[in-house]
Amino acid sequence: MPDTTPVIEIRDLHKSYGELEVLKGVSIRANRGDVVSLIGSSGSGKSTLLRCANLLEDSQQGDILFKGEPVKWKGGGHGRRPADPKQVLRIRTNLSMVFQQFNLWAHMTILQNVMEAPLTVLGRDRAEVEKAARGYLEKVGIGDKCDNYPAQLSGGQQQRAAIARALCMEPEALLFDEPTSALDPELEQEVVKVIKDLAREGRTMLIVTHDMKMAHDVSDHVVFLHQGLIEEEGAPATLFGAPKSERLRGFLKSTTHA
Repeated sequence: MPDTTPVIEIRDLHKSYGELEVLKGVSIRANRGDVVSLIGSSGSGKSTLLRCANLLEDSQQGDILFKGEPVKWKGGGHGRRPADPKQVLRIRTNLSMVFQQFNLWAHMTILQNVMEAPLTVLGRDRAEVEKAARGYLEKVGIGDKCDNYPAQLSGGQQQRAAIARALCMEPEALLFDEPTSALDPELEQEVVKVIKDLAREGRTMLIVTHDMKMAHDVSDHVVFLHQGLIEEEGAPATLFGAPKSERLRGFLKSTTHA
């Protein structure tokens, strides 16, 4: 029987910064091969949710499960922290994050950037990692840029290098935080193409995006967040084609360029 355990499951997650409550009880799940897009206006909690899923941020309440295994916590409320550093490292290495700003090491070549984490974090064999890294750079369309430094690449190429770096960890899921919002429109399309290819391959992805066309085209499930709560969610055809909530209708209207 196929494994139906979600790769990532979040239940009733709450997150505050001091008095400011950013997430007010959000639940989402991504099964193997699912592409789940998170949409919503700035400040709705999308990126915070992604960072909590990857344990880059501590949440105050709720459960986070990775392949059915709950994150162990100690303390409560604002003092709540993950209890097991080894578990955190294991989960993080299996949920590769691609950020809005590419976060490439300026002093390393593109190939070295992609190889760094598998070598240092996973301790894998160098020759094996180099072969994989070259393969992933080829896959994202910049195989000829291995020996270049980040500053020699366009924004779109740098973001594709960041995706290759995430893939080189052989993760269970990829988390994208606004992967195209720092790019010019023509460079944006290079990155969208890579993400579409990954979706076709059946990779599990959580994508925070302002690009409604991409969310529509690549997602199995779309979640619209509003002020820290899920206002509406469902299949992209339904959500974009026949939105039920007034807020979602207003949001979609405001993001549709004439």
